[in-house]
Amino acid sequence: KVFGLGYPVMYQLMRAAGILFFLILAYRICALVFVAPERRKAAFLIIALGSGFGWVLVLLKYTLLRGELINPLDLYVAEGNTFLSMMGFPHFLAAAVYIWCFELFLRAIDTGKRRYALYAGLFAHFMGWQHAYDLLIVWGVLGATVLLIMLRDRALRWDLIVNLALVGLLSFPPALYAASLTQLDPLWKEILKQFANAGVFTPPPYRLPVLLGFTFVFACIQTVLDARRIAGLSAPRLSNAMLMIYGWFLISFVLIYLPVDFQIHMLNGWQVPIGILAAKLLYEHVLPRARARFGAGANATTDAARSQRLQRGLLALFFAAIIPTNLYLFAWRFYDLARHDYDYYLSTGETAALRWLEANADPDDVVLSSRIVGQYVPMMTGAHAYLAHWAQTADYFVKSDNVDRFYSSGASEAERRTIIDGFGVDYVLIGPAESRTPDFSDAPPPGAQLVFSSEQVRIYEVLNP
Repeated sequence: KVFGLGYPVMYQLMRAAGILFFLILAYRICALVFVAPERRKAAFLIIALGSGFGWVLVLLKYTLLRGELINPLDLYVAEGNTFLSMMGFPHFLAAAVYIWCFELFLRAIDTGKRRYALYAGLFAHFMGWQHAYDLLIVWGVLGATVLLIMLRDRALRWDLIVNLALVGLLSFPPALYAASLTQLDPLWKEILKQFANAGVFTPPPYRLPVLLGFTFVFACIQTVLDARRIAGLSAPRLSNAMLMIYGWFLISFVLIYLPVDFQIHMLNGWQVPIGILAAKLLYEHVLPRARARFGAGANATTDAARSQRLQRGLLALFFAAIIPTNLYLFAWRFYDLARHDYDYYLSTGETAALRWLEANADPDDVVLSSRIVGQYVPMMTGAHAYLAHWAQTADYFVKSDNVDRFYSSGASEAERRTIIDGFGVDYVLIGPAESRTPDFSDAPPPGAQLVFSSEQVRIYEVLNP
């Protein structure tokens, strides 16, 4: 609104800003854990590029299963996959910058300066107005961190408890507002309930390795190996930063299975501790054992060179194992866009019709169309869509059925008029997307006049809506 850039340009600017901010913060957390630059870079690349075993599902689809993709969400879920989020879901990464709270809180612990906890609370407060449910992650991870540090120190650390309380109190207002809004306002209560319409929930525990891949398996192994140190039962003691990573990793097993419809969003950002723990296992166990087993040379010079080659080869092999699914998703994106079909494209007639509505429709007008076109109506015209988003359209399934009925030849004029009157429809759009309705009829809607016509699309204005 201020710069006059429009939604598409502003979206791309926000996309770039969100991705860049997340990647910077992810690397900073890697730097808090690892002193050696090589380990930092490896952990960062694992976070940025890692993916699951979805490529195996694709392979099975085109071989043994004859075109059937089993558990497709294990391939296409973006939460927890930085690369896929950068491609198609940058708002997930923009939301995941809540991880700055963790860095600030850790600084408060390490320096003993409470102002960093204050900053963490203020940033959590700001983020809470954007994505209130991410506060569950912030509170859960910080709480787990405080608990593990006190377990390590065998002491009740009131300084940490005060810092935690400060973050909680500062970030509580947006959470209270969101909870109140979705419980007291009937419309928002309905919208929150419709979140289940997506049918997307966290995969069961036994399928998490498929979704998250080798990095997740490595993180689990590393956690088991360090179990006694995490509990403070053996030396050397883990650093505050490392305990935060373990706390983050472990508490997420609870967060991702919370009994709420948005539980799968709790995966968002989990790739950071998973990537760090995978790198820790690589550099502290896998590579040293491989060097001890295969790196012995005839002399010190050849031994060092062979060890370096071996390390580079194993790292290359590991990255080759965690990237294939993302390579497939990247290639599939080109294939999907090359089809020039809905939902990524509209016809020239449809875009012309939407521009006409932008110039002639009032902000309170309601436009009846297919869902495909309806999802573009608010952004491109400023008017209301009768049917659009699967959650933010109240009575989504009722309206979906109404649209199918409205554009079918079996609907009487009385039925069509009831749909128009029942929701105060002002404009009816008929075009290529609507013609996909089963048993389609292009009959003019009752009580409406033609106000826009092109080779592909017609718009009717309802008289006396």
